[in-house]
Amino acid sequence: MNLVLLTETIVKMIVLDKEAVSVRQYETTEDNLAHLSVMVAQDDLGRVIGKDGRTIKSIRNIVQASSTLNGGQRVKVDVDSY
Repeated sequence: MNLVLLTETIVKMIVLDKEAVSVRQYETTEDNLAHLSVMVAQDDLGRVIGKDGRTIKSIRNIVQASSTLNGGQRVKVDVDSY
């Protein structure tokens, strides 16, 4: 499965401003690493991160598990706001 599409789908289920969600994959110098950057509206940042970072940790776990099933690539997911 496409990691960008998976991450975007999960984040859009959480936020209120679905139009502001953007997920990009960046090139890394490390082999076997996918670096994803999630951009959301400022008002939705707390929803995506969650209390004590629980929500973003869960998103990272789901995306990493999907990646493991499809080739074993490590995944790094960062969250920021517009």
